[in-house]
Amino acid sequence: MGLISRVLKVTAAGTVASVGVFFGATRNDVFEPMDVNDPIFSSPFFQKFNPERNPTLHDLCVRRIPLDKLNPSLLEKKGKLVEAFCAGVWGGMGYIPQRAYLANKYQGPETASHLWERKDLLASTYEVGTIITDHFEVVEKTDEKIVVRCGASPREQGVRPSDGLFEIGAVVNQDKGEAEFTLKSCFYQGLGKAEAAPMGPVMVWLHQQYAKLWMETAILKNCVR
Repeated sequence: MGLISRVLKVTAAGTVASVGVFFGATRNDVFEPMDVNDPIFSSPFFQKFNPERNPTLHDLCVRRIPLDKLNPSLLEKKGKLVEAFCAGVWGGMGYIPQRAYLANKYQGPETASHLWERKDLLASTYEVGTIITDHFEVVEKTDEKIVVRCGASPREQGVRPSDGLFEIGAVVNQDKGEAEFTLKSCFYQGLGKAEAAPMGPVMVWLHQQYAKLWMETAILKNCVR
């Protein structure tokens, strides 16, 4: 989790100057309970790439938006909302520091087929197999969620020392007149036996602030009117 650590520290440092604005803007992004019965733990990807069943860092960030505040075109066809939300995560302001770091290290001929440029990240529909900045690979897609594998380069397809699944979700609830946006994280050590989760309390807190930043910038950039 060295990369995540570095990016989170940079992001957090940049936020200190406007900490009041940040916490005000993300006050409606809440973390809800996520227990061991969550489907992510029974997914074939978790089963295959966490063979030792090592402890996880897992959480679920939720944001609810009234339907009348969303771009109406995203509600015309199933799957469009989650595609727009996913594109906003990777093409929004929240991902700029990590994208720049990864581009500086890994963008080149071997990764030319990956999504690097903001215009491409915003335009993609994130089909299975899409690779984002040599660090995230789409492994599952439905009308309501897009799951990416993270933790290391997708060029490393086997069990990894550092691994994880990140689920981007958007569900429309017509009865409540709202859409529920979710960012679900599940990080773990894949290779070898681990006794503890891959992050301590400080890094967990920083990770959660980063998730809230992604959530808000994605929704504002690509989903609301």
